[in-house]
Amino acid sequence: MAEFTVSEVIDGDTFKVKNGWKWDNKTGDTVRPTGYNTPEENERGYEEAKRRLSNLILNKKVDIKNAKTIDDYGMLPALP
Repeated sequence: MAEFTVSEVIDGDTFKVKNGWKWDNKTGDTVRPTGYNTPEENERGYEEAKRRLSNLILNKKVDIKNAKTIDDYGMLPALP
């Protein structure tokens, strides 16, 4: 796809990108890297997972590759 700047970390395995993405005639701003599954809000380990992902990518550029579909939640599952 392309290089994007991470604007928000939602949880340990989901983030938003600045200016959004466009893929297969659809647009959005939320990305979920494939192969990752971290605790959801109110689950043990949620805050730690979110903090670690934030430390790694928040306000940094990421290269998103190999998008195949948009999931039922409007997120783009892709390889970071």
